[in-house]
Amino acid sequence: MKKIIFSLALVLCSVAYAQQEPQYSQYMYNMSTVNPGYVTNQSGLISTGLLYRRQWTGIEGSPETTNVFGNIPLSEKIELSVNYVNDKIGDAIPVVNDYINLDFAYITRISDQAKLSYGLKAGINNFRIDPSGSDVADDPAFRDNTSTTQLNIGAGVYLFTSNFYAGLSSPNLLPSDIDIDGIGVSQTKTHIYGIAGYVFDFVDEVKLKPSFVVKQVIDSPLTFDISLNSLIYDKFELGVSYRYTDSFIALAGFNITQNLKVGYSYDFSVSELSGFNNGSHEIVLLYNFDLLRFGNQHTSPRFF
Repeated sequence: MKKIIFSLALVLCSVAYAQQEPQYSQYMYNMSTVNPGYVTNQSGLISTGLLYRRQWTGIEGSPETTNVFGNIPLSEKIELSVNYVNDKIGDAIPVVNDYINLDFAYITRISDQAKLSYGLKAGINNFRIDPSGSDVADDPAFRDNTSTTQLNIGAGVYLFTSNFYAGLSSPNLLPSDIDIDGIGVSQTKTHIYGIAGYVFDFVDEVKLKPSFVVKQVIDSPLTFDISLNSLIYDKFELGVSYRYTDSFIALAGFNITQNLKVGYSYDFSVSELSGFNNGSHEIVLLYNFDLLRFGNQHTSPRFF
């Protein structure tokens, strides 16, 4: 029964605060999740990745997210990115969101050093609740497995040079409500993101990148992440981050080969849930497919 109550509480929380898009501590490895205009701008390299996040470990039914993604440059001016996200919350009554999105970005040069990318996102979100294994399966509100699919449209702009980036975006422009027999169970509202970062050559073989992401969900409090990452000998990444009123984050990454990277982060919770969970874990695996054998043009690993 405790599992049932906690699962229902998690569902009610998503109603009270509006359905949030999944959050990532290592968003910098796949910024297309927050900005459809983001591009890798690396001709000949298809950048792919797999990210897994387990949030608030120690709490049954806490959020669990898997993200599979790829950035595909089609030319010097056009780049596509594909994202699949599976986001699950709840134990006895699982609530699952599946997101499949395709981003189209068009790159323009605005100076000798700077480029501006315009991005559009189109996709579908599938929302489902499965109470079949719970004690409330016979309740009229949960009699059948509930599933609904919605359209998602987003847009963003992304300005970048070889060592700087900034962007403004909304990956979800279509707010919507989800009902079960007239009972509201989820509400999706527009998300607005601002991102920026700069890479400094700190000392020989060490680069520093301060960065931030600001998120505003309509009718919800503003939140932000501030990060400082370092790249050492083009091999090791170490960083720290702070998510406002939520957590301190430690990050680490390792370039196993020129095309293969692994990253890990741990969130130390400082929110009201800090006494009830053991933190959040996130791991990411990145791989570049050098299909056109252009690897000699990208001898330094991409730092954003």
